[in-house]
Amino acid sequence: MKQENGNGTFSSKIGFVLAAVGSAVGMGNIWMFPYRTGQYGGAAFLIPYLLFVALFGYVGLSGEFALGRLTGTGPIGSYDYALKSRGKKGGSILGSIPLFGSLGIAIGYAIIVGWVVRSAFGALTGTLMTTEPETFFAQMSASHLSSVPWHIIVVVITAAILIFGVSGGIEKINKVMMPTFFILFLVIAVRVAFLPGAMEGYRYLLVPDWSYLLNVKTWIMAMGQAFFSLSVTGSGMIIYGSYLSKKEDIVHSSTMTAVLDTCAAMLAGFAVIPAVFAFGLDPQAGPKLLFITLPRVFQQMPAGRVFALFFFVSVLFAGITSLANMLEAVSEAAQTRLGLKRKTAVLLASLATLVVGLFIEYEPFMGKWMDIITIYIVPIGAILGAVIIYWVLGVPKIKEELMLGRDKPLGRAFAPLAKYVYVFLAALVVLFSFLIPGGIG
Repeated sequence: MKQENGNGTFSSKIGFVLAAVGSAVGMGNIWMFPYRTGQYGGAAFLIPYLLFVALFGYVGLSGEFALGRLTGTGPIGSYDYALKSRGKKGGSILGSIPLFGSLGIAIGYAIIVGWVVRSAFGALTGTLMTTEPETFFAQMSASHLSSVPWHIIVVVITAAILIFGVSGGIEKINKVMMPTFFILFLVIAVRVAFLPGAMEGYRYLLVPDWSYLLNVKTWIMAMGQAFFSLSVTGSGMIIYGSYLSKKEDIVHSSTMTAVLDTCAAMLAGFAVIPAVFAFGLDPQAGPKLLFITLPRVFQQMPAGRVFALFFFVSVLFAGITSLANMLEAVSEAAQTRLGLKRKTAVLLASLATLVVGLFIEYEPFMGKWMDIITIYIVPIGAILGAVIIYWVLGVPKIKEELMLGRDKPLGRAFAPLAKYVYVFLAALVVLFSFLIPGGIG
């Protein structure tokens, strides 16, 4: 039976969309999308990427939102509902896998966002501008318990947001943070456009090398980037869907979420890569791009201290909104499964995130932790979600939920795209995540 949702609902469509975008926009949009675009053919990479975004947004996001709204709960309750509709047991166990993925990512993410807070503070005080980036990064990541105060700040801020509830906390903070994220990145992108040498960065991003479309790996990486960028991981989007009004058009909201997430990725590309090229640095630096390469850019840029502060504050907003979604999924499970009040559940989830994270603040440990979670746990949760939605619960039930709040009928292509194409591609995401070193997301 459908759970009684005691956490309230989003008060507006734009609030829901911005919360979903906040969940989807994260570090992958900021450091991975720009260099991966250039690495796999520039504008040519965007063709498969946008195709996958359109597909995953249309059937992936829509399906997860619909499952959450239908059941009124997160992955554990939703998966249990789906299996019981077939007279089967074990849904709670299956639903715990993507939930553990959310908690696992939250543990590592809180550490990374703590580094972002410390970098923002360094930009504010000027220490980021006068210290070698490698040294600055080592000071906050090269030993155990080296970033505790910043780590705690991040978890406390996120917990405070969640304690205020769905409309009073999650929705309100996303209505502020996500527009601010776009504005700050737009300011940085405009400033970067005037740097000598920035044109090479635009060529890297926008000049197509069509030969890459014949490279299978281009399509694999575009698929992984689109899949994980939209956060269709069988957990976080389900919980946000459970707080959505029956009056809202889920498909339209999913489309808006996919469009804004893609805009965020493109904006990050136009802000980051031309700046890196302007100063002759490596655009394929990966995670180090945030904490070593870009600080070196800001050190050389006129008014770099101001733009460093803008940059790290905008990244902080992206990180906090994503972390809030992960911990909300865990907190809701503690409420419904353990019978805890919301405040207690939030504090318990936040404390678990902080305590485990304290043991892996050392960057090599954190990196191994995140590899295990993102390469193995999260992809498995994602394929479970796809199968549960479209094969166990079934397309007719999901389409019925999707038609609530919607006047225009879904196209005939929806069912085959969802049941066969999307689920097959989700399975490929799992396969390639296991086979390709470092994963594909």
